[in-house]
Amino acid sequence: MWDVYKKGFKAYLQLEKSLSENSVEAYLHDVDKLMQYIEYKKLTLTVNDVKLTDLQEFLQWVTELGMSERSQARIISGLKSFFRFLVVEQVIDTDLAELLEMPRLSRKIPAVLTEEEIVKMLDSIDLSAPEGGRNRAMLEVLYGSGLRVSELVTLKISDYFPRDGFLKVVGKGDKQRLVPVGGMAIKHINIYLKDIRIHTPYKKGAEDIMFLNRRGNGLTRVMVFYIIKQLAKNNGIKKSISPHSFRHSFATHLVERGVDLRAVQEMLGHESITTTEIYTHISREHLRASILKYHPRHDG
Repeated sequence: MWDVYKKGFKAYLQLEKSLSENSVEAYLHDVDKLMQYIEYKKLTLTVNDVKLTDLQEFLQWVTELGMSERSQARIISGLKSFFRFLVVEQVIDTDLAELLEMPRLSRKIPAVLTEEEIVKMLDSIDLSAPEGGRNRAMLEVLYGSGLRVSELVTLKISDYFPRDGFLKVVGKGDKQRLVPVGGMAIKHINIYLKDIRIHTPYKKGAEDIMFLNRRGNGLTRVMVFYIIKQLAKNNGIKKSISPHSFRHSFATHLVERGVDLRAVQEMLGHESITTTEIYTHISREHLRASILKYHPRHDG
């Protein structure tokens, strides 16, 4: 009986929902998992017999198998679609799956550099080499303004407003935002533009790109990644870091110093405040240390 409804569900997904073959297969696999569970537990359940507790016990079983929260969320999504289809086809009266709760997807907390580690990396750059001056300016911007690496490599000279202390950045979905640029970044950008960039012959189309490679083209994201990896290695920093670590560190250090999350959200160009909230998790240890140090009831 389950197989009959599964075939109907497949046709419903293909014809009514116009889903791709891969999506249809993924939904059918979710129903398969529920069928496997019923078989494994030797339950004699038709689609009409299934109760909410059966679905909850199935999800408990899936959890005990060690499936990730993301995989669990994927299965729940599939089951919700299947039971919605059964209601639409008037096979069942009540959509039980509607009451299933999605697991809270925990965000992966990224590696964050301490302020000391960032200063150590920046100060170790050899400024006597032309690429050294460029790299110092570039990393000051990356850390000082919290740019994505894609925003850094496409940054234009015409979008740099040192007198006002702002950069105009083109982020995801071509959305523009103004981000503050700090005094150290301004100092090193100005040195780079005046003493190094002016002597770098640029290729056609790269006239306005701020950071150029030796051949006069814009830098690639891979090149920025390599520069940062090399600097970390030279300074004995064992953390697995990338250009994004500078952005994470920028946000974390701001949150640790009490900057409002909404302001950090604006600076990072996040659509949702929940994306920014990850930095509150990273700062928990700092918060705990502050409480232990300053709270009148935590002096042992």
